[in-house]
Amino acid sequence: MVTTIHNVNQKQGYKRMELGDIPEDWRPTPLGSLSAFITKGATPTTYGFRWVNDGVLFLRSECVSEQGLDLSQSMFITAEAHNMLKRGEVHAGDILVTITGNVGRVISLSNDFGVANINQHIARIRIIDSDVVAGYVFHFLSQPSIRKYYNSITTGQAYPQISLKQVRDTRIPIPPTTSEQQAIATALSDVDALITSLDKLIAKKRDIKQTTMQRLLTGKTRLPGFGDELKLRYKQTEIGFIPEDWEPRPLGLISAFITKGATPTTYGFSWANDGVLFLRSECVSEQGLDLTQSMFITSEAHNILKRGEVHAGDILMTITGNVGRVIYLGNGFSIANINQHIARIRITDSSIDANYVFHFLSQPALRKYYNSITTGQAYPQISLKQVRDTRIPIPPTKSEQQAIANVLSDMDAEITALEHRRKKTHMLKHAMMQELLTGKTRLI
Repeated sequence: MVTTIHNVNQKQGYKRMELGDIPEDWRPTPLGSLSAFITKGATPTTYGFRWVNDGVLFLRSECVSEQGLDLSQSMFITAEAHNMLKRGEVHAGDILVTITGNVGRVISLSNDFGVANINQHIARIRIIDSDVVAGYVFHFLSQPSIRKYYNSITTGQAYPQISLKQVRDTRIPIPPTTSEQQAIATALSDVDALITSLDKLIAKKRDIKQTTMQRLLTGKTRLPGFGDELKLRYKQTEIGFIPEDWEPRPLGLISAFITKGATPTTYGFSWANDGVLFLRSECVSEQGLDLTQSMFITSEAHNILKRGEVHAGDILMTITGNVGRVIYLGNGFSIANINQHIARIRITDSSIDANYVFHFLSQPALRKYYNSITTGQAYPQISLKQVRDTRIPIPPTKSEQQAIANVLSDMDAEITALEHRRKKTHMLKHAMMQELLTGKTRLI
């Protein structure tokens, strides 16, 4: 229901809609009135059809991802199955929305998309109103506020879902001309294209870094000025082939005693609003130190739990749950405490660079190894002894270790800068959506 009554919080020239104010010349219209009959697909096996190795592409709800169409989650069905399940046919220009589970994810099938079929967890929207631009409708539906709205009207606690009727009843505020709709869609699509290009560049940089790690941290490639006289001679060790002048050293022998922290509440201490920073395992994230997951404890609690003290130069590793995540506490870090789910590694051998050790431990191969030796199915964990016994291949000079660490740290810095740029671009897009899709800013 739309009302044109103005109030003190409503600007002149705007009218009230369920999800906010829109310009008076915009037309709120149920999605079902703009589209061919909004429907969903079915599961082929329910009708006696089998999956095949090729044929007609079949999209499951996982294909409708936060990042767009994800064909790694797709299947194939025969042409016979597709014709029998014609209701679920989708093609270029269609908009797909997940209506069960993680509801409200939205994608638009690009102009070069062929034909596919969908299951019953996806709604198909096909804009047929010649006065409405499908790209505009897609961007409106992909707003976080619409996703939030759909999640607020789900039924079923165990398996949330929205009905096709609820999708059809969704009101879309339609600008008066297709040129304005197209201008809005183009502006938002241009930002999407920039985000996609950043995603691809970040993925490429990560692949390059992974390859570089594999070469430098095993000595397969030596940096200029190191090991030239050896002509790349190698020896077999318990951790594989390494250069003749490298030595595998147990982590426990090059570090202060590798230990872990504890939970303060177990010892009768309460959390504080400020004081000494306390790091939980969630703080040791894939992207580095995440202080949004941290807590605080009193100085008294910190002194009692001194074993868990960490400071600049320490390496932290998760040893329970999602094991093997690693971060390095840089020079700007002060003092904190950790819980029992984190191992503290403090390199004390003066001939060894801690940053080099960090990069070695942060390899995907090490993470995979730690996950292969976990105990406990319900809650996987590795022991401190297993961490201490981890062998690190050590180049003969600290200068070579530092040179390797510097190359990898520079790559990390480049990736981090790109990730920050991508984050800012996402924020820009959200701000643009709030302005353009509500008519607060007009492109005419």
